Amino acid sequence: MTGASSNLEEFNSPVGDLGLFGPQSVVWKVHADFSAMMVGGLSSLMIQALHPRALAAVWDHSNFRHQLKARLGRTAMFVAATTYGGVDLATQNIQRVNAIHAKIRGLDLNGQAYCANDPHLLRWVHLVETISFLNAYQHLALRPLTSSDCDRYVVEMNKVGEMLGATNLPMTFNDAKNAMKQYEPELVFDQRTRETLQSIESYSVDLTEKPFFALILSASFDMVPNWLLQKLQRQSDSCLHINTRRLALQIASHPVQWMLDEQGVSAVARRRANL
Repeated sequence: MTGASSNLEEFNSPVGDLGLFGPQSVVWKVHADFSAMMVGGLSSLMIQALHPRALAAVWDHSNFRHQLKARLGRTAMFVAATTYGGVDLATQNIQRVNAIHAKIRGLDLNGQAYCANDPHLLRWVHLVETISFLNAYQHLALRPLTSSDCDRYVVEMNKVGEMLGATNLPMTFNDAKNAMKQYEPELVFDQRTRETLQSIESYSVDLTEKPFFALILSASFDMVPNWLLQKLQRQSDSCLHINTRRLALQIASHPVQWMLDEQGVSAVARRRANL
């Protein structure tokens, strides 16, 4: 469903290597939640598409609208590698993305210049991803994080953001949400944004996965803050429908999550860390 095709052997070594964060980090805890990461990932794509220069960098230099599963797979691999990989694997993935970003530049639809390694745009992408993952986890987890752990997650995530070139990153969850709000004057909903949403909503999954993905997709819209939902020209659903979907997704996710907890990337990484 994610489009990811990684080899778990990459996460087996070096033995004792804790990676960028380590098993006691909040990042390891949040990113082990499959449904929250799917919901947060789709939600972040929708929100990021509101920034014309950030969207242009992807629009002009990839075919993501027609190869969304492949793009999501690469993103899933990057998150897995930087979260659960050893230091070398994580660093290599970050360096590869930085090398790609260094070559991407152009003009958006308004004639504004962009470059993918612009710290201002990188900060936007980082803030949206961090907040989206955290919002999704808080919504779906049976035991949401405390306020202090939310702040810890933001601080831990800054490590990857800074290695990618983002600057002036906030240190608390509230500050992160305020920082994202400061981008509001730059955001627009145009035809490119509309087509991006349509690509996400028509995401191809196997027939047996359609009911589960429908819950993931609906929850992704539920996670978008109201001020951004309005910019996406969508309306918030009733609390009853949102909570019903949350319960259904929690129930549907249980067998998948159990399997991943036993055999997935986080489980392999914990064994590598000798825990």
